[in-house]
Order: sequence, then structure tokens, then C-alpha cells
Amino acid sequence: MTFWRSPQGSGIALIVLATLCFAALDTATKYGTTLAPVLMLLWFRYVFQAVATFVLRFPVQRARLLASANPRFQMLRGMLLLICSVCSFFGLQHLPVGEFTAMVMLSPLVATALAAWALKSHVSPLRWWLMVGGLLGVWLVVRPGGQVFSWALLFPVLLVISYAWFQVLTSRLSGEEDPYTTHFYTGLVGAVVMSPIVVFSWSTAALTAHWPWFMLIGFFGTYGHLLLIRAFMRASAPVLSPYLYTQIAFAMLSGWLFFSHVPDALAWLGIAVIAASGVGNALLSAHELSRRLAAGAPARR
Repeated sequence: MTFWRSPQGSGIALIVLATLCFAALDTATKYGTTLAPVLMLLWFRYVFQAVATFVLRFPVQRARLLASANPRFQMLRGMLLLICSVCSFFGLQHLPVGEFTAMVMLSPLVATALAAWALKSHVSPLRWWLMVGGLLGVWLVVRPGGQVFSWALLFPVLLVISYAWFQVLTSRLSGEEDPYTTHFYTGLVGAVVMSPIVVFSWSTAALTAHWPWFMLIGFFGTYGHLLLIRAFMRASAPVLSPYLYTQIAFAMLSGWLFFSHVPDALAWLGIAVIAASGVGNALLSAHELSRRLAAGAPARR
């Protein structure tokens, strides 16, 4: 019990809870899209985040919650996450939760490659091999003739690229913005962009009849990211990153429990390869950070 009360232990517990929220969000989204228009669910997810964050944090931070040193960064970051949500909400209509999640978890590996190109970051040969392993895992999941091979694979592909850029941008500017300010503006940007669009598919009857699903989607999306913020306030990214892949296990479990879906043997192998590549990438980051610290070099985000 002493470990779980420490900053590192509580950070790990919080990030596992965050991945559980994200798996629950995907599950609720997949079912919710059968009950209500997708654009309405998207709009409500971001309105809920903006309102809930303001209500919870403004009494504590006051004007500091609204103060941003990089407003363009906040707008671009919010747009990238909105694109990710659009791909997720539409993609989950056609793809199983478990396989969809596994493919999306390739994002940190892709972000590493993008950082090497855009930020001129050094990437070791071993890390490149881990990326190759992750791509091999994705091919096993989406191979021609497999359970999920269809045009809908375009959604997770676009999501991985968008979220990788989202991670690169967040890493580049981390430390310059209060995380709760960023969380608020992310919700606000999504709500503002979606508000004029949602009118084209508005259904008061769907909102009235299925409002609990709207609330669940808004809650899991908002609370999951808040847990993520609290986790990274307690422990470092190298410590926490491997635990992000528990989301795959939660997603596979929910896909079986709620949709009676079980991947085939090659898809299971692909999912395992993706998870192993991602965890290996996270552990390698931790090792490289410890070496830099031991050599007296400043830690890079």
C-alpha cells in the first residue's frame, strides 16, 4: 500500500484509470452512434469538456485558467484532437473496439518518427526497429482477408497521423502552458467548431431519449484526460508511458463483453506485437532519459 501512496505509484494508478476511461469512451461511442447522430455526440463531448473544466477549475485558478501564452498552439492542438475524435467516432461505427484501439496505439511510434523529421530529434536504430515491429503488428491486424479489412481502415490511419502530430506539438510546447488551461481550450475549440456543424444533424428527440449516453461520452472523454493530467503531474512520462497500453486490454475486454467480438489468431498476434513495440519504445525512452541524467545532461521532454 505504501507504493500506491507514493507519487510514482499514484501516477501509475491514475494512468491505468485514464486508459479504462478511454476504453469506456470508445465502447460508449460505438453503441451511442447507433442511437444518435454522430455529429451531435461529437458536439456534446466537447461542450461537456469545456463546461466541466471551467466549472471545476475557474473557482481555483480564476483568470489564470484563461491565460494562454500560445493561443495559436491551443487552437491547432484543439483542431488536431477534434480530427482524432471525428476519426474515432466514425471509425468505431465500422470497426471492433479492440482492433481499433490497438491500431491507434501505434501513435507514439509514429510521433517518434515525426519528431525525428520535424524537430530533428535523434532516433536510435533500435527505436526504428520497434517502429517496423509496430507496423508489422498493424499489418497482421488489418491484412487482406482479415476480420477488419475494409475501407473504414482509413479512419484509424488518419487518426494515428493526426494524434502523432498532436503528441509532437504537445511535447514541443509542454511546460509553457498550464495543463488545465490547455484542457479547457481543447474542449472550447472542439465545441466552437462543432456548434455550426451540428445543426445539420440535430435531433432533439435523440437527445431527450438517449441523454445518458451523451453524458457518458462527455464524462469519460473529459474525466479520462483529467486523470491523464493528474498522472503526469505525479510521475514522469518514461515511468507512465508503458501503462498506456493497458487500454488495449480494456478495449479487448469491452469488445467481448458488449459486442461479443473476439479477434482471430493472427489479429491477436498483431495486437501483441503492437503492444510489445509500444512498451519497448516507452522503456527505451526511460533508459535514454536515465543515461542523460547520469551523464549530467538536461532532461528533454
